[in-house]
Formats: sequence, structure tokens, C-alpha cells
Amino acid sequence: MIVRKATRADASAITAFQLAMALETENLKLDAQTVEQGVRGVFEEPARGNYYVAEKHGEVIGSLLTTFEWSDWRNGTVLWIQSVYVLPGHRRSGVYKSMYRYLQQMVAEEPSLRGIRLYADISNAVAHQTYRSLGMNDDHYQTFEWMKQS
Repeated sequence: MIVRKATRADASAITAFQLAMALETENLKLDAQTVEQGVRGVFEEPARGNYYVAEKHGEVIGSLLTTFEWSDWRNGTVLWIQSVYVLPGHRRSGVYKSMYRYLQQMVAEEPSLRGIRLYADISNAVAHQTYRSLGMNDDHYQTFEWMKQS
């Protein structure tokens, strides 16, 4: 398995992953065209973020998105992990761990990057355990949100 920064050629797989994740985790059927435009929007405007993929035998089996938070306290950028998806047949086999370690190494080597954050649905105990097992903690912050209704 390799982990790499995604390219535009990966957009179809990433779009399919996002549609599947919404249905799987929140029972939401998203509009495919909207999601496709959203995924392509990241490739068109790199300031929005970067996708990374895990690939095995030429097949993309997982992906995640990183976005950027400026931290004045740390005088640097914190990467936020979002939109994590691993194909069902490859779960619990280290795919996410490999993608996370790839990002962790990147942050460790780049002085302007200061850390990694993510949020997870409060009911997703399996994900929480995965993140804790990789050395992440949930000791400091609770996330609040307001989202405009479509």
C-alpha cells in the first residue's frame, strides 16, 4: 500500500467515497453533482485543502482531506483531517493509520505545520478509539457548529 497526495485523476473515487460515507454514517443521500463539484473545487483551489489517498495494487482504497487552520498561538498552520473514508473490505487493516502517519511525518518535517486536528461524530466510538490508539487526544476542546440549511 502507498499513501500519496491525490491528483485530479482521483476525483471520481473521492466523490464516490463521500457519497458512500454520507449514506453509511448519517443515512444522507447527497446530490452527486454537488459533491463532485465540491471535490473538484479542492483541486481547482489548493488553498481550500489537499486530498490524500491510500492505494493498493493500483486501486484507491481510502482517502482523506486536509484543510488549514492558522494558529496565532503557535505561529503556524494546523492541519484538519476531514472526509475520511476507507473501502469496507479494507477497514481495520491499517489504511487510516498509514494515511495518518504519512501526515504526521509531513507535519514533523515542515516547520510551518504545527499539528493535526480532526472532529468525529460523537457517536462514532470506533473512530474515537482509532484516533486515541494513534496518540491523538480529546482532552482540550469540544466542537460546536451552526450550519446553514440548504
